[in-house]
Amino acid sequence: MPVSNSYPRTFDEDVPLDQHTNSCPECDGRLTMDSAERACEDCGLVVTEQRLDRGPDWRSFDEDTRRRAGAPLTAARHDRGLSTTIGYGSDGNGNGLTNRKRRQLHRLRREHSRGRYESKADRNLMYGFTEIRRITGALGLGDSIRDQACSLFRTAQSEGLLHGRSIEGMAAACVYASARCNGLPRTLDEIASVARVEQERVQNSYKSLNVELGLPAQPMTPSEFVPRLASELGVPDGLQQRALELAREAERAGVTNGVQPSGFAATCLYRAGLRSKWLTQREVAEAAGTSTATVRNHRDTLVEFVL
Repeated sequence: MPVSNSYPRTFDEDVPLDQHTNSCPECDGRLTMDSAERACEDCGLVVTEQRLDRGPDWRSFDEDTRRRAGAPLTAARHDRGLSTTIGYGSDGNGNGLTNRKRRQLHRLRREHSRGRYESKADRNLMYGFTEIRRITGALGLGDSIRDQACSLFRTAQSEGLLHGRSIEGMAAACVYASARCNGLPRTLDEIASVARVEQERVQNSYKSLNVELGLPAQPMTPSEFVPRLASELGVPDGLQQRALELAREAERAGVTNGVQPSGFAATCLYRAGLRSKWLTQREVAEAAGTSTATVRNHRDTLVEFVL
């Protein structure tokens, strides 16, 4: 029996069918449309189903504001994320490249890198955003803090605050300012520990941002540092809750004004675990980045005004 006669009534599914015919290509039955499928009523053959829409992927149905959808814009790039990247060792299919093609791509990457920046301001933005991404990654901060810091750095450049200041110091100050505006318990010492400049430069840049731009930064309170220090020290929940109550009572009494909030939070943890001798003064002082003398001074304040 010849092979060509094995399936005399079949058809190739890759060949586009005539959409105007209403007969089944398998049994000449009647085709019906059900949802997004065209199927035969007799044999049940599905002729067409959900087809790929190869037309423009509009994100707006208004003809005046139609735009093609693409990758989302990001504030963490100097070009909003619209740049391209040239590969290195393989092509789009994963195949290796010849030496000639590698040299050609190397020249293309060099020229592409030179043409990415229209001015010195774009180059400064790129360098500052790279430093911001490095600092936020080292501190474990979220993408929202990173994007806000990059937007703040762009605003600082447009306002002329970068003149006479280092880009690294301004980038670290933008990260610290974003954390302060969002109520995250991050101290200036922590930001400066991962920055590439001295703490004094970061502090001066932050003061300039706060004065010139009017940042909505709120004063940090000891109660904001208690959960973080408790997590680092591994204290139980009951002790952490007692330390939070001590910190809030001290804030209501007004004895935390002008003190280091992380040091006072460490004292609250130490005082809460004093009966069970869970923590020592040295342990809480090292976790908060302060001295044992500060812990003892705040302990006397808690005894006098709160307890």
